Amino acid sequence: MAFLEISDLRVSYGSVEAVKGIDLHVEKGEIVALIGANGAGKTTVLRTISGLLGAPEQGKIVFDGKDITRSSPNVIAMSGMIQVLEGRRIFQHLTVMENLKIGAYTRKKQKLDSDIKEIFRRFPRLEERKNQMGGTLSGGEQQMLAFGRALMAKPKLMLLDEPSLGLAPLIVREVFNIIRSLNEEGITILLVEQNSKGALQIANRAYVLETGNVAMHGNADDMLNNEEIILSYLGGAWEET
Repeated sequence: MAFLEISDLRVSYGSVEAVKGIDLHVEKGEIVALIGANGAGKTTVLRTISGLLGAPEQGKIVFDGKDITRSSPNVIAMSGMIQVLEGRRIFQHLTVMENLKIGAYTRKKQKLDSDIKEIFRRFPRLEERKNQMGGTLSGGEQQMLAFGRALMAKPKLMLLDEPSLGLAPLIVREVFNIIRSLNEEGITILLVEQNSKGALQIANRAYVLETGNVAMHGNADDMLNNEEIILSYLGGAWEET
């Protein structure tokens, strides 16, 4: 069985079916991209996997060999799956240091100091701003803080929802480099991204969602170089990275 296995997932908002019976899997060590137009259901899939939307109306979610379909978000987080939400969602009125410590709430409190030092090694700008309020950071710095806070939970799998959204092109490249380096260090990643080109450049495999259905899935490099896929499913043009 795959590290993350999703079978026949269906999710509705009232009478509107947002996710229509999709199958999806992520192998340990992969980066898997979930791409498609706005409103395709990408964020709904992530929030369902992490438990934030509650149990789906149908389907099964298995993570690391355990059925988590009806598990609460805190139980899912403690199992090693951590989501970085769209828009960063850091605590604006807490300091960088306080945000990082909150990221470790699922853990026993040993080794927090050494873990924070490791975050600061990875993101030196956060150490420079460790006593600043989160809301005073730039967009790129807030994304680094969101990554750092997630890493404090020692994740096995990270769900990343639009990490490049609203960032300048230079910072977008840096964010994708960070994602690649996290994966190289052993973290499995399921990535939702509007920047399809950037996502496919770092992913192993990808799924294209279209109005709640999987329209296509396969090797990311093949999708990156397939003009028919670009025209049919990805808007006919690449966003710059």
